[in-house]
Amino acid sequence: MALFFLALAVLGLLAILLVLLFKALPQEKNDFTWVNQQRSFYDPGAEKYVPFESYKENAAVQLSVIVPAYNEQDRITVMLEKTVGFLKEREQKNPKMSWEIVVVDDGSKDKTYEIVQRFSKRETTERVRVIKLEQNIGKGGALKVGMLLGRGKYLLMADADAATRFSDVERLEKSVQGVEKDGHGVAVGSRHHLVSTETVANRKWYRNVLMYGFHLLVLTCVQGIKDTQCGFKLFTRKTAHTLFPSLHINRWAFDVELLYLARVLGVPVVEASVNWTEIEGSKLDPLTSSIQMARDIVRIRLCYTLGLWRRFQEEQSLSDVTGLSVQELEKKSK
Repeated sequence: MALFFLALAVLGLLAILLVLLFKALPQEKNDFTWVNQQRSFYDPGAEKYVPFESYKENAAVQLSVIVPAYNEQDRITVMLEKTVGFLKEREQKNPKMSWEIVVVDDGSKDKTYEIVQRFSKRETTERVRVIKLEQNIGKGGALKVGMLLGRGKYLLMADADAATRFSDVERLEKSVQGVEKDGHGVAVGSRHHLVSTETVANRKWYRNVLMYGFHLLVLTCVQGIKDTQCGFKLFTRKTAHTLFPSLHINRWAFDVELLYLARVLGVPVVEASVNWTEIEGSKLDPLTSSIQMARDIVRIRLCYTLGLWRRFQEEQSLSDVTGLSVQELEKKSK
């Protein structure tokens, strides 16, 4: 049965690739447009807008939790309660473990913003902040905004559905600190150990087909990482400020671009197993998102290889090269 699903996935991906090859490759700009628009946030306690600190400033807290959210009114309360509770308890044991949560409302049409504002008022904006984007730009784009406005020494991307057990952040912290080099490092939460368990076996069949097919495509960009798509990744501040400004893909395949750039730039990357449970209420449409993911992965590989996309030139890479295309960096790294 597994071989049948694998063959079906391969055929589907080949068909998609053939269509993509006959289409022009659209380009997206890796600029600060959305970040620059977010010059302030609303403080419900003070009842006024407060300017954000510059992303170039040194870290003010140990950990920033960046949560992209789109129409998450039904799930984000549980996630925030669990996260705030864990972080408060940890800080009581070790006062050095300061923290903040930055929720980026990606153009939600429901009450997501209002719900997070209540948390912000209860915990103060030193603990919980919410950024309201006027229009939906995609999960990758929302994370770019949050990562560049977070104040943490380490910045964690976490999904609003609380599918990953939040306490596993300590596994990621330990892992990234074990490989960190010159202030750079990424720890990737991994669900790969769950593939042979009931957690995956009980998923809808088409999700498993898409999973195997997606993994085949990912190999064209990223090798050595078994789970690129888990929404639980920890970045050092220096790495977040190197990778996210260069991000072109704003929707579902943005993780692949981040890890591709990390590999090319020599950023240490490590996987750490996390506990994960599928939560109902996903906004991901299996068919349309799969087509978009396939298209975007092809774009990542081709656009960087052909030099159509270049990394953001403000930050200097680990290779001590500024402003070179990723294709040129790859040649230097060989």
